[in-house]
Amino acid sequence: MTSMNSAESLAILALVALLPALIYLVWVRRAERYHGEGWSSVLGAFAYGALFATITAGILEAVIVALGTSITQRYPGPEFVFLNRNSTAGAFFLVLVIAPFVEEALKGSGVLSYGDRIRQPSDGAVFGASVGLGFGFFETFLYGIGAFVVGGLVAGLALILVRSLSSVLLHGSSTGMLGHGFARAKFTKRSPGTGAYYLLAVAMHASFNALASLTVLLAVFHIGGVAVDLASVFALVAAMAFAFGAIEHVRTVIQHADYPALGGPRTSFAPRRVIPPKR
Repeated sequence: MTSMNSAESLAILALVALLPALIYLVWVRRAERYHGEGWSSVLGAFAYGALFATITAGILEAVIVALGTSITQRYPGPEFVFLNRNSTAGAFFLVLVIAPFVEEALKGSGVLSYGDRIRQPSDGAVFGASVGLGFGFFETFLYGIGAFVVGGLVAGLALILVRSLSSVLLHGSSTGMLGHGFARAKFTKRSPGTGAYYLLAVAMHASFNALASLTVLLAVFHIGGVAVDLASVFALVAAMAFAFGAIEHVRTVIQHADYPALGGPRTSFAPRRVIPPKR
């Protein structure tokens, strides 16, 4: 394969990864029908998630994994086996604990960085989802590059398609809920606080990863054959259903927070502008 072909393939992978994330972003943004935030800020939050949050999370996770592996080499006892990236326990610890806590914290930093742009309750979930969708896009693109290197363009596109229907939505919805919690804490007195919503985002992320890892878990218990094939299909469908259900819930949260007549909290903030609902 020539360098030009490689460059063209990477451009195709980037475009295919970006388009679904942008479509989801428009879908979520349109749920805020009144006093909506401008697109420049929303796209800025998307870029924050795509670049800063994704790259920083990758670096931190690599450092944590390297430190954990170093500890298990120095102290090889079973009490630290979950820190060894080469062990099954270590792999699950990375997917179910380290990744959710690190990634939701970095995505949450995007919500905090746009805190001054969150001027009404519905803005929080919009900005959170924007950061999360940006993160999901760039992470999916990186995974697509890995699959492309190993199996070619078709393999890269297939992986991006699957992740665009699952992981990208999960990132948008988990951080959308974190943003919702931040906005509630900012505008109301009856919210459990941003920290509680951060733990909710971590729990959503870990639950999704557990579903996606179902076939690996079966392999640990030496379950194979037809059971693994059925589990693979179930895990994929369940993960997609989880992700779509979560992002739809975020859209509902935005609608309710955006329009008090639908049950959202009334606040004393000054609206930026008053416009009729989109039709």
